[in-house]
Amino acid sequence: MSPRSATAVKRTSLPRGARARAATVVERLKDEYPAECALVHENPWELLVATILSAQTTDERVNMVTPVLFAAYPTVHDLAGASLAGVEEIIRSTGFFRSKSRAVVEMSQDVVARHGGEVPPRMEDLVQLRGVGRKTANVVLGVGFGIPGFPVDTHVTRLTRRLGLTRSLDPERIERDICSMVPPEEWTGLSLRLILHGRRRCTARAPQHQACVLRDICPSAEGEPRSLRTPPWRPRAPATPAARQ
Repeated sequence: MSPRSATAVKRTSLPRGARARAATVVERLKDEYPAECALVHENPWELLVATILSAQTTDERVNMVTPVLFAAYPTVHDLAGASLAGVEEIIRSTGFFRSKSRAVVEMSQDVVARHGGEVPPRMEDLVQLRGVGRKTANVVLGVGFGIPGFPVDTHVTRLTRRLGLTRSLDPERIERDICSMVPPEEWTGLSLRLILHGRRRCTARAPQHQACVLRDICPSAEGEPRSLRTPPWRPRAPATPAARQ
């Protein structure tokens, strides 16, 4: 193996002790938080729309907008035939409303044209819908269909690194790392609980170490160790928040 190949393997390997920490994180967060999705929805299509709209805004804001949106366009066929201007006016307060309106309308058109109006329960089909990437697809699979999926958002990215469960900043690599250590039946619940923990305790700017149930096993409780610091490579950001989440 060349020195360059050895370095690549080293950078993508799991941090020391990650498997043991992952098991502890799963159990402790189960006792601390429910496995609940904050986005209000009644079916997988509504969840898909809400998840697309949630980019770069709060779940609370999305939950204020979606009742109006679904009252105006109650079915996937209705939204597929909607005018962009009409959707834009309703979702304006979520930010990036032009790209988001195009994303939810075109996604609905794909669901109608390719799947007869029913959201498909398979990753390979979901990511072929316009505006849908692995994160959104995993939300729909796990929350909407009860099929194991591990969505990786900004909270999950931050916490999995702080907890020494991965060295990566790439969402797909983080997903692979966590899913290699955690049983499938725990994937969705763990992601949802990490998101809640990231909002309530392990915030980006001021993590509450003293009140954290994971403090004794967290490598970052006293500052991020060298072994977990950001690698030189960084993933390319999407062009807009609504572009294939």
